[in-house]
Amino acid sequence: MIDKIARDSIDDENPAAVEIRIHRTLAPPLKELKSEGYRLVGLEQATGSVSLYDFRFDRRSVLVLGNERQGLDDGVLRLLDAVVEIPVYGLPYAYNVATAAAMALYEYCRQFPRG
Repeated sequence: MIDKIARDSIDDENPAAVEIRIHRTLAPPLKELKSEGYRLVGLEQATGSVSLYDFRFDRRSVLVLGNERQGLDDGVLRLLDAVVEIPVYGLPYAYNVATAAAMALYEYCRQFPRG
C-alpha cells in the first residue's frame, strides 16, 4: 500500500492503490460489496433518510451517489442499508453531486480521524 494517492506515487514499484472497475449498472457491484461485509449508505433526499450529521458511519462503508438530476433509482435504494441526506437551508434545495460527495466524505473522515 502506498502512503498517498498522487500522480507521482504510482510507478513500477508502487502500482495504483485504487482499483477502478466499470459496470453498466450499480446492483451487481453493490451486492458483491454487501456480501463482503460493507454497509451500503446512499446519499439521497428520500423518505426515511437521516441527517448526515446525525449518522454514524461504519468503518467499512460504501457511499452510493446517484445521478445529478434523478438521484438513486428505487432498485438501488432497496439495496441500501441506510440513506442519509445533507440538510439544506434556503435555495437551492440540494447540492450538486460533487459538492455533496465532498461533504459526505469529509464527515466520514471526521468520524475516523486516525484512518
